[in-house]
Amino acid sequence: MNLENYFISLFNNNHIGDDAAVIEKYVYSKDAFFEDVHFKKKWMNYFQIAKKAMLVNISDAIAMNAQPMYALLSVAMPKSMTKKDMQALAAGFKFVEKCYNMEIIGGDTISNTKLDITITVISKTERPLLRKGMRGSSLLAYTGELGRSAKDLKRLFRGGKIHQKSKFVDIELREAFVKRAARALQAGMDISDGLFSDLDKMLKANGLGVEFITKIPKSMGCSGEEYEMLIAFDKRNLKGLQRRAKQSRTKLTVFAKASRKRYTNRCKAHHF
Repeated sequence: MNLENYFISLFNNNHIGDDAAVIEKYVYSKDAFFEDVHFKKKWMNYFQIAKKAMLVNISDAIAMNAQPMYALLSVAMPKSMTKKDMQALAAGFKFVEKCYNMEIIGGDTISNTKLDITITVISKTERPLLRKGMRGSSLLAYTGELGRSAKDLKRLFRGGKIHQKSKFVDIELREAFVKRAARALQAGMDISDGLFSDLDKMLKANGLGVEFITKIPKSMGCSGEEYEMLIAFDKRNLKGLQRRAKQSRTKLTVFAKASRKRYTNRCKAHHF
């Protein structure tokens, strides 16, 4: 158990264990987006930083089949930031706020040596999609394409440049697919720590193992910050889900089926 999972295990209640906490029909999620941990300012402009910070948080709501309603921002800013910088940062937050028809209702700002952002998103759902719900005969699939985010991150660390539409900078969430597919899904979560690592979480939540149908290279399976969906469903719903994926222009790859076969995640932890 890495230290992140150990720390989480110290808080044991029924609301912890999914992408967000569901209380009645409301969904609460919170993520940090810190300079020199999640991004470097030489990689992204202030608009892009704020936009990604918001989308990273909204991804948890989407993964729970919830509609984002409100956001609380905590922004720690270095004194070197100018009013123009702050305007660009605010514009990024407000762009996503408008895209998802939600409202930024408050938060906190403090002075800091780096730009650190923490966001709380409050959402609502009539039918939450949880990590738990798989069965021994479930099929597993992921949306989109995997691997590009890690590849582009390596390029940035080497001093290279990436396309402005790179998934590392410009996230595309799968809300249209989740809304259409939710009733046919047994379980789901977003892929933020990498397919193999997040698969490990889902399998443990259900007390199951896995048998791979398709071979997935480590470069794809260990790539974090993909923000695609990992889903489990009954094989009888496969054609219906493929139809819904096509309707929402979402690539869907069935890669495994649940089993009692033990699964070992061989990816290096993205956290401490």
